[in-house]
Amino acid sequence: MAPAACGALLGLALCTGSLCMVSGAALLYHDYCVVGAGPSGLQAAYFLQRAGRDYVVFERSHAPGSFFALYPRHRKLISINKRYTGKSNSEFNLRHDWNSLLSHDRWLLFRRYSRDFYPNADEMVRYLEDFASRLKLRVQYNTAVIHVTLERDEQAWNGHYFILTDQDRQNYKCSCLLVATGMWVPNVVNFPGSEYVEGYETVSTNPEDFAGQTVLILGRGNSAFETAENILGVTNFIHMVSRSRVRLSWATHYVGDLRAINNGLLDTYQLKSLDGLLEGDLEDLAIIKDKKGKLHITLRFYLENRNISAGIDSITLPQDELDNFAPRAPYDRVIRCLGWKFDFSIYNRSLKMMPGKGDKKKYPQIKPNYESTSTRGLFVLGTASHSIDFRKSAGGFIHGFRYTTRAVHRLLEKRHHGVPWPSTVYPVTQLTNSIIKRVNEASGLYQMFGVLADIILLRENATAFEYLEEYPVGILAELETQTGRKARSGLFVVIMEYGKNFSGADKDVFYYNRAVGEAQHAWQSNFLHPVIYYYKHLPTEHQMKLRPPDWPLPRPDAIHHIVEDFLTDWTAPNAHILPLRRFLENCLSTDLRNFFAESCFLFAFTRQKLPPFCRQGYLRMQGLEGSEGLRRHAVEAGLLQDYSITDFLGDRPPDSHTGSQDQLLRDHVISVRPLQHLVNAKDEL
Repeated sequence: MAPAACGALLGLALCTGSLCMVSGAALLYHDYCVVGAGPSGLQAAYFLQRAGRDYVVFERSHAPGSFFALYPRHRKLISINKRYTGKSNSEFNLRHDWNSLLSHDRWLLFRRYSRDFYPNADEMVRYLEDFASRLKLRVQYNTAVIHVTLERDEQAWNGHYFILTDQDRQNYKCSCLLVATGMWVPNVVNFPGSEYVEGYETVSTNPEDFAGQTVLILGRGNSAFETAENILGVTNFIHMVSRSRVRLSWATHYVGDLRAINNGLLDTYQLKSLDGLLEGDLEDLAIIKDKKGKLHITLRFYLENRNISAGIDSITLPQDELDNFAPRAPYDRVIRCLGWKFDFSIYNRSLKMMPGKGDKKKYPQIKPNYESTSTRGLFVLGTASHSIDFRKSAGGFIHGFRYTTRAVHRLLEKRHHGVPWPSTVYPVTQLTNSIIKRVNEASGLYQMFGVLADIILLRENATAFEYLEEYPVGILAELETQTGRKARSGLFVVIMEYGKNFSGADKDVFYYNRAVGEAQHAWQSNFLHPVIYYYKHLPTEHQMKLRPPDWPLPRPDAIHHIVEDFLTDWTAPNAHILPLRRFLENCLSTDLRNFFAESCFLFAFTRQKLPPFCRQGYLRMQGLEGSEGLRRHAVEAGLLQDYSITDFLGDRPPDSHTGSQDQLLRDHVISVRPLQHLVNAKDEL
């Protein structure tokens, strides 16, 4: 072969198995690269492995869950571990298990790892290690991805490949990139004197190190209150300053707001035990250190045109002009507890990974399908994907993103492998029961309220329906493309919602008569409850953009609220099931009741159109097979008249052959009143 030809061949990209040669450089290729072996990364790996896909997970540490090996610093998780619910339904129990990942292995439930309601973070690390090892997930440890860039290629799945480089300059190539690195870069505010501030990630966790000290904490989230809780009993006093007000999770229904387990300082503040809360913009502050090492709080504008190095005596402090300035007492220590942000540093400009805006600037910009707004094929999973439902739902926490990760996997299965979104087809007579079952059991709907919804696609003439579970409502307009399912005859969307005006940082959520109990007032329900939207046609992208503020979906053709329930048990025949069935019947212009064979028999003579149950069951002989025991039970319940042979024969013994059978029927007129009672019973379920 000519040398020129050899050179041309060497210049081509040759891939054999998982090894690629590009311009002489070795690249290890996988269809899917997952960055990070935390909870979301392992969850994604599980679904990829179950589907038989080519993937690898890169983890910078020697074990999974490296974030939980360090944080929270005081080791108490705020994710609940409710081991008992009084029910054996595993799907229902996941509603109250905020730590387990989804898998087929029944051993891998977090309640087997801790008995504590608020577990220790070390138990989470052990759980994640077992999850990866028991399921034999393909995790490559001690591999820190330090750079990600794109390689354009029209033959690639998304028009490009992702090239990842690790700390040893080893390159990896993949068609789809799943970012599951979480949020681990500390939020830092720079102001004059910020060099005197200790970070949450390094400050001592030994309370004795704070004995007799005066402490200022910057921040007002769970990490700030967790830090305060740890030293509350040994300090002189603690002050806490932040721009935002305290948001209590039981008032906002947002799990990321301040949890009751950490709010001891609120007691000591409100009961006037020296500790206190202050509001102020941290960027307007300044800290000055005196000769004794004490830290004084002042405002930035006092330092303008001043020489800080000249000493504190030459600087005007706020208390020099306002002698009751709140933080006028000097502090021994100032601690920064401002949370975390996404690490954008490893992504090349070609990926256009941009931060969000406003209070979402700590997250990368992504679309409602969790894909980067600028780079096709790059998906963000786990905590870093929380911009979709920040301060609204649970997408930034394990009990939420385990379901959004599964949704992303299903989207990828359809896009790259032609596997439609899983669905089940039922006769329309099962519509009411299917909805009731899901709203009472499904954990994904319950935890990702307002974000994930069940979609019910109606078949032609509404004789059957197709049920899709936990689809992201933000991409409802793209349903047919994203799932491979058709919505030709209308659809129902089943979602969970809180009341529109019930919760909020400034709301009194414990006001008298806050609960709604009557079905006719269900639309005013305050607590979490199911809502069913009906659309005659699939909403368009334009309609999605024009949806009302704080609505997860566009205005429907009809809407039904199932009234809130104190036990979150929506099985009451009159309060929950009957109104739902009547709503569905009105939307479909049909009768969804179940009937006994006698009623169907009578309908066949009196109606032009039989109810679906009779068409699909009775006329096709798909009902219950009759038996003497079943007949006797119906008679004793008053549902059937007792047409035993003695009714026809009177006092004559059964074996008497006096008179013909025709004569017996002529002599006895069968009353249809009991049957008519069944037909007219509108409340029959």
